[in-house]
Amino acid sequence: MIRKTALITGGAKGIGKRAALQLAENGINVIINYRNSKDEATSLAKYLTEKYGTRNIAVKGDITQFGNCQNIVNESLSIFPTVDIVVHNAGPYIADRKKMTDYSVEEWQYLVNGNLNAVFYLSNLLIPQMRKEGWGRIITIGYDRVDSAPGWIYRSAFAAAKTALASLTKTIALEEAENGITANMVCPGDIIAEWKEKTIHDATEMGDDSSPVGRPGTGEDVSRVIAFLIEEKSSFITGSIIPVTGGKDVLGKVYRNNES
Repeated sequence: MIRKTALITGGAKGIGKRAALQLAENGINVIINYRNSKDEATSLAKYLTEKYGTRNIAVKGDITQFGNCQNIVNESLSIFPTVDIVVHNAGPYIADRKKMTDYSVEEWQYLVNGNLNAVFYLSNLLIPQMRKEGWGRIITIGYDRVDSAPGWIYRSAFAAAKTALASLTKTIALEEAENGITANMVCPGDIIAEWKEKTIHDATEMGDDSSPVGRPGTGEDVSRVIAFLIEEKSSFITGSIIPVTGGKDVLGKVYRNNES
């Protein structure tokens, strides 16, 4: 059996790490892209190989820069014959609460490049090879209600880039359907801090009265959806924006409490 290979941007920590664990467990080779987290990325790649018998590597690169994206792809294809799956997990985010006019031009460009242009860069480099194979899976990451283009106070650059990405994801789905390539966006809810790497079992034991489902969201909740969308039998699902929120109104909470 020929294994599929997945590139996960920002795969050394958080939801990216949980996705890497899920995909390797499912028999998929994983390329773990990182920018600064070399030790975490190489350690994770080694762990996945030893535990699941897949072939896994760590590749350095800043996805906000097209030249770096070229290097990521070239290094990946020097080791694997194809990159069949791309999980665009990395998405720069500035935690400081800033109105639009308080962003510097450099901050704005950094957020838009990392959350929107990076998907164009990597897709432009990898889709032609996916077309030759007649198969591909592209997963982008959004946020709650991104497809309705809501305003998000103090998050203008991030929200603008992600809502544009929702449209781009749908466009890629339409343009590449004839080539056996699907494109979908997964939108995590209020999954924060250490919960990005935790399991559903961890959350079940914890409980959360503020969540309609009675527990916190976890990285595993998101990674399971990603894994499902990658499956061969999920080929009819494309151009979808899929919330993974546990029914929680994430932006409504922000507006009511004036939180970040």
